[in-house]
Amino acid sequence: MAQDHPQTTAIIQPALGKKQYQEFSFGEFSRLVAGASESLHNQGIKRGCRTLMLVRPGLELVVIVFALFQIGAIPIVIDPGMGLKNFRACVTRSKPRALIGSPLAQAIALFFPAEFRSLNIRIWAGKNFLHQCRRAYGGNELKAAHANPTNLAAILFTSGSTGPPKGVCYEHRHFDAQVHLVRKQYGINPGEVDLPLLPIFALFNPALGMTTVVPPVNPAKPAKADPAKIVQVLRKHNVTNSFGSPVLWKIIGEYCAQEGIRLPTLKRLLMAGSSAPPDLVQLWTQIAPNAKIHTPYGATECLPVCSIEAKTILSSTSEKTRLGLGTCLGKVVPGMQVRILPPKEKSQKIIQGTGEIIVAGPVVTGRYDQLPEATEAAKIKEGETLWHRMGDLGYFDEENKLWFCGRVAERVLTREGALHTDCCEAIFNQHPKVFRSALIGIGEIGEQQPAIVVEPEKGHFPKKAISKKTFKKELLELANASPVTQGIHTFFFHPAFPVDVRHNAKIHRLTLAKIFANNPTA
Repeated sequence: MAQDHPQTTAIIQPALGKKQYQEFSFGEFSRLVAGASESLHNQGIKRGCRTLMLVRPGLELVVIVFALFQIGAIPIVIDPGMGLKNFRACVTRSKPRALIGSPLAQAIALFFPAEFRSLNIRIWAGKNFLHQCRRAYGGNELKAAHANPTNLAAILFTSGSTGPPKGVCYEHRHFDAQVHLVRKQYGINPGEVDLPLLPIFALFNPALGMTTVVPPVNPAKPAKADPAKIVQVLRKHNVTNSFGSPVLWKIIGEYCAQEGIRLPTLKRLLMAGSSAPPDLVQLWTQIAPNAKIHTPYGATECLPVCSIEAKTILSSTSEKTRLGLGTCLGKVVPGMQVRILPPKEKSQKIIQGTGEIIVAGPVVTGRYDQLPEATEAAKIKEGETLWHRMGDLGYFDEENKLWFCGRVAERVLTREGALHTDCCEAIFNQHPKVFRSALIGIGEIGEQQPAIVVEPEKGHFPKKAISKKTFKKELLELANASPVTQGIHTFFFHPAFPVDVRHNAKIHRLTLAKIFANNPTA
């Protein structure tokens, strides 16, 4: 892009302390990367150096990542806000040799010397970092390090929604395959404008030739984003593409509906991170009438795997979702393979052929960093083919579309069989006062009593005994009306579900189960 379209805008971000935006062309972006790689190399970061980045999303972060790739160093990307305990464990295990971070990040490293004892290089990435990159650029770029396809490229951490976050080892061939699959699957063309509401996806844009608009979102608190500001950015910069979680799209969509706003420049909208409710998909077909709405499926360990468009959801799968048959993930992306492992226990009611989803293909990563037991548990070797266990339950329908039923670790194992979260929760999520719900199990595995925890819509949390009783009666009526949920008689309320930081959508159901196992009268 820098060679062929040097004047095309690469990144647009708010100017520090101002309401105006700064634009950086691909030519300037390339020069900044060259200057950064020279500067970082001179400060001791060499090929193979594990480098922890604690930098706010934006131009600075993207420049540093591509500079590290140019050197042949290994970026380590850990989600902000995952909690101090998890963060410290991730740092200890990944053993970074270098830290590039803000003054706050440097202070954290000094405050926890045991976790950061592997460090021997500390580089401050303050407000003058880009200025230093410009000064370091002498017109001659540092020769890019040669990388074999199987060389380690980066370590990206999982969200840790059903266990401790794990570092996924990405090789260069995985990134290369992802860029090709994403471009082909969604028809992305150079010159498009992207608003990545999940900051990590901004790293794909330079390779795809898209302009990146830095979103007004705190990555540590995505659900606290101001929808008015996001909509303002979407309109101001004529954004054509955007990726975000269903929770964020719900917040933005409700604001647009309330204000009567339409977003005609959007041509592609992606919802991922958790199941996208059909009602939300329907809402966005009205807000963005010229957009194709996709819900891709994948994981940090392998992305993308499947994808489905709004028109398929609304015309043929949404009613089955409302009946408790799961969420349709669509057809498998060309080049990928998916199989279903038979379940170890019987499933309850309705869905035949349900089991654990396993995936093979060019984007499937091979191992977790420093976790051989976790790697062995998650991978299946079949000749030369490596399969990844997604940890998700699903099945194929008669049209060979894949359906999602919930996480393996979160299924509820009763005496009568297994209940699956996505199937059961869809029944209760149709209640107008339910923002979201969570299936949990109380008691011993195999003898669990199923229960539903409800996070009500704003202003509808039942504070009085009579209102709680009425709400529960309505939920029980929904349960009894569906063969999927007829065995559920227990209901709890929680004001704000514990969720993953990355998408603010993956519910920590096992945490909820612990809360209500110890407080059964809540």
